[in-house]
Amino acid sequence: MIQLADMKTYLRVDGEQDDTVLRQLMETAEVLCRDILRTSNPEPSRMLDMAMMYATAYLYEHRDEADHEALIVTLRALLSGERDVGF
Repeated sequence: MIQLADMKTYLRVDGEQDDTVLRQLMETAEVLCRDILRTSNPEPSRMLDMAMMYATAYLYEHRDEADHEALIVTLRALLSGERDVGF
């Protein structure tokens, strides 16, 4: 969904030294967002893209002291309008 180049622009990251880490964090962010949305194939949307970028940036910038519970709460707030009601 999100392209690496777009993520690097969002983070203001130059060079290629963190590309592997960023790709892994982008995959993690996608899984987190899909879990919150309760779907394996979410509809593309600007809010989903923003949530994924936010999650990736948060995980990248807080690699050593991430508060995953706070991240999940924020993602739920961002994605609440798109979240499936049931399981």
